[in-house]
Amino acid sequence: MSVHLLMSAGRGPQECSWALAQLLRRLEADARLRKVTVDRVEVVAGERPGTYRSVLLRISSAEFAASWTGTLCWQAPSPYRTGPGRKNWYVTAQPCSVGAPRTEFSESDVDVVGVRTGGPGGQHRNKASTAVRATHRPSGTVVVVDTERQFTLNRRLALRLLRERLERSDTLAGQETITSRWRIHDELVRGDPVRTERP
Repeated sequence: MSVHLLMSAGRGPQECSWALAQLLRRLEADARLRKVTVDRVEVVAGERPGTYRSVLLRISSAEFAASWTGTLCWQAPSPYRTGPGRKNWYVTAQPCSVGAPRTEFSESDVDVVGVRTGGPGGQHRNKASTAVRATHRPSGTVVVVDTERQFTLNRRLALRLLRERLERSDTLAGQETITSRWRIHDELVRGDPVRTERP
């Protein structure tokens, strides 16, 4: 089963974007040796050519992805600064979701039952089951509509309301997925890497 792994330079200096590019090449070389497929799904370029702020990968092996999950360190002198200085550049690699699944809406998945309603409207409204309770079985979403005096009109309204509610729920789930991916950029912990790689 394939998994998605987001590699990010976080808010680090431009060397972290350079380190991410080096670590990405190392990960892809490691994957080839182990016959694991790695696809670049989304790439955000760094400020300098050949560097990356983040890269979203689809990896065919969850076990392989786990071996590259956590804080990663590229240990090498900066290619951009002269003189002695920092040699450890940190990157994070975390599993993430890529887009929430859309809820497929089909009328065959909806149970529609007539229910009686009270309130103004005369004897017809009290005796006939003109109101509608519609239940979307896969999601458990329920709507009750009693605004019209005819069952068929209330049924049509109920189906439309169900469809709108499911679409709104899908939109919110999609936004939460994107937000959780952005949080990964801020969760980079410098130090205590799970892997340290060198040129």
